Amino acid sequence: MEIHSENRKILGVIGGLGPMASAYFMRLVTEMTDAKTDQEHIEILLHSKPQLPDRTGFIIGESKESPLPGMLEAGQGLRRSGADIIAIPCVTAHFFQKTLEEEIGIPVLNAIEDAAEVLKQAGVKTAGIMATDGTVKSELFPKVFKSHGLECVIPSAERQRDVMHVIYHNVKAGIPIEKDRFMGITRELFDKGAEAVILGCTELSIMKRDNPDILQWGGARHGFLDILEVLAQSSVRKCGKLKAEYEKLI
Repeated sequence: MEIHSENRKILGVIGGLGPMASAYFMRLVTEMTDAKTDQEHIEILLHSKPQLPDRTGFIIGESKESPLPGMLEAGQGLRRSGADIIAIPCVTAHFFQKTLEEEIGIPVLNAIEDAAEVLKQAGVKTAGIMATDGTVKSELFPKVFKSHGLECVIPSAERQRDVMHVIYHNVKAGIPIEKDRFMGITRELFDKGAEAVILGCTELSIMKRDNPDILQWGGARHGFLDILEVLAQSSVRKCGKLKAEYEKLI
């Protein structure tokens, strides 16, 4: 298969996990791209597949329905259509990243690896993780961050229930964020030594987009890192030209 010239690669997106996060990811890629004309923007192939089984449910053993076959089908279709690189705007789906890359046969971006690099460049040594139960149980962040010399702190069981509530019963349900619940999570993570908190679920990226005021709490030395912004930044760097103002995300 023809591979396109440097900075003109075609980006494939396995989307719909969830749908709003995928739409926001597409917006971020467009906003981050240094383009003066339509023709200078990145060519993107999107397969939105919201019917895929829930990733967290499968990972934590609550469901026997694996989302992997559907993601493989979508990824292989994107490759056949000309994609050179694939992005998945769903952090929990990164549990399958290596298998997807091997089976599809083209690079699948890893936002967690890229987040570790962003943190190191910002001088952050300890990060708090806000993510789904599936992401937490599979230790996606700690495993990667340890290899980069970084430490992770995760919420207590009670606060992790709050994380899931915000993700599933606020953002995914399309109702206003319970700000006190969110602030209780972040306060605990900063008290545990986090210098920055990673919004490690793309639904939390939607929360940040719609509620930027709740990220002004003063306990963070370095603030928050939005994992969807990390994925969009990486996608633009691989497939286009990044605007200078998006070089630093934290």
